[in-house]
Amino acid sequence: MMPRAPALASWMARSFPVAPARGLSFLAAIGRRRFSVAAAAASEVVDNPSAVDNKVVSPSSIRNVAIIAHVDHGKTTLLDRILRQCGANVPRERAMDSIALERERGITIASKYTSITWKGMELNVVDTPGHADFGGEVERVVGMVEGAVLVVDAGEGPLAQTKFVVAKALKLGLRPILLLNKVDRPSVTEQRCSEVETLVFDLFANLGASDEQLEFPVLYASAKEGWVSRAYTKCTEGEERTVAPLMDAIVEHVAAPHGDLHAPFRMLVSMMERDVYLGRILTGRIASGVVRVGDRVHGLRGTEGNSTPFDECKVVKLMKRKGTSTVLVDCAGAGDIVSVAGLSQPSIGHTVSAAEVTEALPAAAMDPPTISMTFSVNDSPLAGREGHQLTGPKIGERLMAEAESNLSIGVLPTAGQDAYEVQGRGELQLGILLENMRREGFELSVSPPAVMYKEENGKKLEPIEEVIIEVNDDHAGLIIEALSHRRAEFLEMGPCPEAVGRTRLSFTCPSRGLVGYRSVFSTDTHGTGFMHRAFLTYGKYRGPLGNVRKGVLVSMASGVITAHALMGLQARGILFVEPGMETYDGMVIGEHSRETDLEVNPVRSKELNNIRAAGKDENVRLTPPRMILLEEAIGYVAGDELIEVTPKAIRLRKKFLDASRRRTTKRAKKAD
Repeated sequence: MMPRAPALASWMARSFPVAPARGLSFLAAIGRRRFSVAAAAASEVVDNPSAVDNKVVSPSSIRNVAIIAHVDHGKTTLLDRILRQCGANVPRERAMDSIALERERGITIASKYTSITWKGMELNVVDTPGHADFGGEVERVVGMVEGAVLVVDAGEGPLAQTKFVVAKALKLGLRPILLLNKVDRPSVTEQRCSEVETLVFDLFANLGASDEQLEFPVLYASAKEGWVSRAYTKCTEGEERTVAPLMDAIVEHVAAPHGDLHAPFRMLVSMMERDVYLGRILTGRIASGVVRVGDRVHGLRGTEGNSTPFDECKVVKLMKRKGTSTVLVDCAGAGDIVSVAGLSQPSIGHTVSAAEVTEALPAAAMDPPTISMTFSVNDSPLAGREGHQLTGPKIGERLMAEAESNLSIGVLPTAGQDAYEVQGRGELQLGILLENMRREGFELSVSPPAVMYKEENGKKLEPIEEVIIEVNDDHAGLIIEALSHRRAEFLEMGPCPEAVGRTRLSFTCPSRGLVGYRSVFSTDTHGTGFMHRAFLTYGKYRGPLGNVRKGVLVSMASGVITAHALMGLQARGILFVEPGMETYDGMVIGEHSRETDLEVNPVRSKELNNIRAAGKDENVRLTPPRMILLEEAIGYVAGDELIEVTPKAIRLRKKFLDASRRRTTKRAKKAD
């Protein structure tokens, strides 16, 4: 017998403890998976008498701001302190870094936003990556905001990637707020802060900032200790620790978003994620109008001045980030940042609008990619033993999905079977993609990175990067010599203002010369140096590189590697393998001590016979091998080699496994 209505409601409340939200159906409660529903305030956002209804926030009560900075200057830590002091539940440090690789490496990879309420104002804050390789994340989200908080390390000052992110913000007319972080350090003085302010002002002026942008407010902070001040201070124990001055500055200096609540709904998609139950979740700032759950909307694709409508659907859910959780809302209006679920085809750069709208919003301009790599099916003798995503179509589907959600990555099918050319901003960006794929169970072979050249007026151009290096005084000469072999041009040399015995070097260098240099740099400086690089421009081709890598030890047999064989080989160079690992003909097992490749037998075992020999019972003592990591392999591999990427191993191998074919190819190249 069917239970009565009160009993059914009681059973549903016990079995599915979901906070009440208007319009939330029983099936949606089961399929919510990742999206938590806040208690009473889930659909009641802000009551504002100037809004269209009591749930839509007026644009005058909204502030959209991005936090931009160089790598490790403290923007994500600052956002943690802001969330905590605004009452959000922050379960761990760097709460906005939600991707596993972000937490492991301590860097921000993808842009993310959250919303907080401050003195009756709705503040939408966007956290952006600081590394130039992820510049596409910055380019596509700065159009969502009207202001930017530039976080600069007061000790280091503005660096190469600071210039990169600032250029993007100033170009769109954002009014910046300068926040000098880490002023609690003993080496940071008031004089040093004044010097950094001057450097930032000069940077803005050189990038063509307007008079209004040059009148930026300056704040002093220690994100680690959780305080911001309008005047220089070290914030002693008795003083109040608060980020209120920063929040007040955002409300005061960042302009309210423009938008007509009575116009038809239009939103440019700036972020996209996928959910198993809800499908595509599209996030962006609403340019005009109001959107409600149940509204009919469609996608608009703008191409060469024309707009093509597609995928007309109904809005299934509307969501907003509140602190570190996601809540459901019934409606949202112009100027607000919201996530929409229900459409299956639109992606980043497309417009989602009311059905009567026929003109798409202009998409953000993206810088072109600078390097490319070829991803293909793994065809080595050890293929298929560790992964389960092995075929070319599977690899292609995954790459196309990545290109759809990350506009700075391009994917082109190649003439070869089951191979795809993947274009990106740098080796770190493509390394992150490869690491994600191997964790998802993919096996594939990857070619070495190739720089993407341009040709203008009959001249060959290549991408040039700005490089800023900080090293101990003893290592400066070694670094200058190493970069000279990589076609770098030396610009400037001087002492580091915040450290005694340290030197700061500035170069411009071709991108191809910096591929694989980071690991060499760490070795040369004994781990004490810092290198910052960012794309500068396309410049004249600077000629072939010097000799930047030695030859390799190539296995000439298949089987299990033995300690007996390695003991005789370790004098030939640096080994990449250890006893017990499997190898095959054509696999790279080490670096040769000379410039030429050497074929060796790492599976040779000790002969068992009854003949006594002087060295018969000698101990096997092996030097610990150099285990190649993925990013290091991308920079190390040569043009005639491939990287074998599997869920459990990273191996280097020759492109042609057969030794006779390698020799034939080498002779043919010499003849040409």
